[in-house]
Amino acid sequence: MAARIVGCGIGRLLGSLPGRAGARGWPLGVSALRKVASGPPGSAPAAVQTASYPKLRVQAAQQPAAFWGPLARDTLVWDTPYHTVWDCDFSSGKIGWFLGGQLNVSVNCLDQHVRKSPESVALIWERDEPGTEVRITYRELLETTCRLANTLKRHGVRRGDRVAIYMPVSPLAVAAMLACARIGAVHTVIFAGFSAESLAGRINDAKCKVVITFNQGLRGGRVVELKKIVDEAVKHCPTIQCVLVAHRTDNKVHMGDLDVALEQEMAKEDPVCAPESMGSEDMLFMLYTSGSTGSPKGLVHTQAGYLLYAALTHRLVFDYRPGDVFGCVADIGWITGHSYVVYGPLCNGATSILFESTPVYPDPGRYWEMVQRLQINQFYGAPTAVRLLLKYGDAWVRKYDRSSLRTLGSVGEPINQEAWEWLHKVVGDGRCTLVDTWWQTETGGICIAPRPSEEGAEILPGMAMRPFFGIVPALMDEKGNVMEGGDVSGALCFSQAWPGMARTIYGDHRRFVDAYFKAYPGYYFSGDGAHRTEGGYYQITGRMDDVINISGHRLGTAEIEDAMSSHPAVPETAVIGYPHNIKGEAAFAFIVLKDDAGDSDMVMSELRSTVATKIAKYAVPDQILIVKRLPKTRSGKVMRRLLRKIITGKAQDLGDTTTLEDPGIITEILSAYQKHKDKRAAGT
Repeated sequence: MAARIVGCGIGRLLGSLPGRAGARGWPLGVSALRKVASGPPGSAPAAVQTASYPKLRVQAAQQPAAFWGPLARDTLVWDTPYHTVWDCDFSSGKIGWFLGGQLNVSVNCLDQHVRKSPESVALIWERDEPGTEVRITYRELLETTCRLANTLKRHGVRRGDRVAIYMPVSPLAVAAMLACARIGAVHTVIFAGFSAESLAGRINDAKCKVVITFNQGLRGGRVVELKKIVDEAVKHCPTIQCVLVAHRTDNKVHMGDLDVALEQEMAKEDPVCAPESMGSEDMLFMLYTSGSTGSPKGLVHTQAGYLLYAALTHRLVFDYRPGDVFGCVADIGWITGHSYVVYGPLCNGATSILFESTPVYPDPGRYWEMVQRLQINQFYGAPTAVRLLLKYGDAWVRKYDRSSLRTLGSVGEPINQEAWEWLHKVVGDGRCTLVDTWWQTETGGICIAPRPSEEGAEILPGMAMRPFFGIVPALMDEKGNVMEGGDVSGALCFSQAWPGMARTIYGDHRRFVDAYFKAYPGYYFSGDGAHRTEGGYYQITGRMDDVINISGHRLGTAEIEDAMSSHPAVPETAVIGYPHNIKGEAAFAFIVLKDDAGDSDMVMSELRSTVATKIAKYAVPDQILIVKRLPKTRSGKVMRRLLRKIITGKAQDLGDTTTLEDPGIITEILSAYQKHKDKRAAGT
């Protein structure tokens, strides 16, 4: 199957371009870091002067303007300087950084590097077809971005308009994001595994004017019918004026009245597009994440603060150096792909990997063959993939030369000890730095990770450990009091704003305040629990709300419940997360059936299909248990913690059950669950 990507030389982006980029100028403000260091004049840059790490942390916490101001000035390319470094108030959810400043994010990610080293490689697209990488220079990516930006403008997209991007990992998807940034449009990338209904819901919430997609996608050797999904979605999206369709395969798809062949349109356009000068706090993108209320939240990230934070964390957490090949294997549909495939690496002038395939296609050596062939220096992936590959044994790893690797990273969920040890000892040969990173869509970038740190500082397995500069954690007890000292566990909050954090929920700032700032006034509440050791290190203990993490995908249990409750035979359902040895967490659904429901096996099959259609296949519960009723309080609230304890083998320690309307229901559910387990064990 052919792939076509439009650029200055339209076919050229498919060819084998020159080898990896050579050394480039250090784009991130080391001079600024030198200025914020408290060392003597002329001393080494603070970021690399490892002994200054504690001082930098203190300064970032106590003097944010003095820390971030020079960094922003020297790191980013500005059209107009900012006049105020920060203006934030957690009580009202007001977050503002580098006020008065104007810049363009695409200029920072492309133009500045094209001026210095136009033939340096920006992207290496590791296509689904094994061994068929495509290298794209900064010059080519800029020209492709400009052609696409001009195409968007020709089809009515203006500054502030929203554009939906429903595309798998590809150079054209990156160009689409940067094209929006160039003309001041707001992109919302929607994971190309979501169903038509989920896609339509996000398009309508954002009031998108245009959708950009492919005719089809390829993943793990399978064809994904992206255009058909978009066709179904846009039937219910009145704001869509145009669907731009690129071609990943040679297969023809139906083209309707709204559809435009993207490559043909781009070929007509000029490869130059003047960048729009944007205010620091103008919207850059929206990204939808699951909430506990059932409706996804369109989190808003803005221009300067987000870009600075993504670039700084990319360089310092992963020890990025000029000339490195940075391999983040995340999908661009998630925040990890935004920050550490696109914006952070490109702002730093790095060579970034675009991984289109799966870790086991065509075999479980895919990642490591790629590391050898592309000479990857940093590898950043999810614990889910590590746990999956671990089960295939060490031989698939040891088959390939991984000596280019210097840093390994884990993202998306807490990594268990076994997976951490395997990644460190087998993949990294015990010599690579392994950073277990904690952050969220809401935080914009990495907040807690073992690096940066003092030189030679210890790294403990399975622990995020150290807050990044400007990140000031606070653990809260059940009464909302700050917990001091070590060896304590509580709700993970933050007392101070940082440049990369989300600014609001699109169209619903009250929900933003209620979700993140209401539970603990004066603090940002992450929704996660954490433990602080005697040594002051942080270990994430998991979600505290009704959000589960399936293979690194955050998903509100209410979303699954809403989908299942739409079935006419299911009046009630409760979904909880439980530990899964591959996925990290999986969904377990308790359902109540109507008396006239009929064939229960048929109903459960229909429920699985409904969840896959309304949300995505990964959201389908691994287990479904039919019960007569759910455990509720007298006020009618389902006590999910009791259900969680039952299926995790903690039924002997249910805690306070005095608020249950009928305590006898516990025995009822325990009996049903035991029969369910026996049936699964028997394989029937």
